[in-house]
Amino acid sequence: MKSIEIKSSKREKIGKVDSKSLRENGSVPCVLYGGKETIHFSATEISFKNLVYTGAAHTVTLDFEGKKTNAILQDIQFHPVSDRIIHADFYEIHEDKEVAMDIPVVISGSAPGVLNDGGMLSRNKRKIRIKAIPSNLPDSIDIDISSMELGDKYTMADIQSDKFEILHPENTVVCQVRTSRASMIIEDPVEEVEGVEGVEGAEGAEGATEGAEGAEGATEGKKDEGGKDKDSGDSKE
Repeated sequence: MKSIEIKSSKREKIGKVDSKSLRENGSVPCVLYGGKETIHFSATEISFKNLVYTGAAHTVTLDFEGKKTNAILQDIQFHPVSDRIIHADFYEIHEDKEVAMDIPVVISGSAPGVLNDGGMLSRNKRKIRIKAIPSNLPDSIDIDISSMELGDKYTMADIQSDKFEILHPENTVVCQVRTSRASMIIEDPVEEVEGVEGVEGAEGAEGATEGAEGAEGATEGKKDEGGKDKDSGDSKE
């Protein structure tokens, strides 16, 4: 694994006031754990560029005025508004001691299940936590999906290695080719829709017939009433 060197300065004072002053001057308050003693130090924010703003994993060489210490970035905090780095924790590493670290997953190739069958590649894990001695820490976990058909998946069991231990259950899915949601939509048959409309049309026709019969009855009633009026008038005359 590649290492990034960061020029570091031990802090003479610690506390909120000193930390605020460091940030205002473009530096980041830091702490180093894992050694004989806990070390409070600072480093310029720009020196974190190649360590934080990258998809690759790196170890760190902290240079305290010529005395170098190997470490890994354990935790980092960002300002909620400006997104600037406000604090960082490092853990000292030793060549004969295992250390746990998150390693990024790198996908290569094109899955036939996606290209030919309309599937969708689902990435369930973008980083994998492993445990190993520093010299066996990989830069990334590489997965070639060129042979993945629809329904195929990669699990932790498929990427085991003698050089490191994976700190996840073996059945944890890293990536898989699934059926896309679009292909799972089943449209209603046209015949069923037309059948429903036909019934509604028949009901409408029956309603229209009943309405017509009612109208004819009303017309006949009016004629009868008119006839009676005429007859009554004739008898009076």
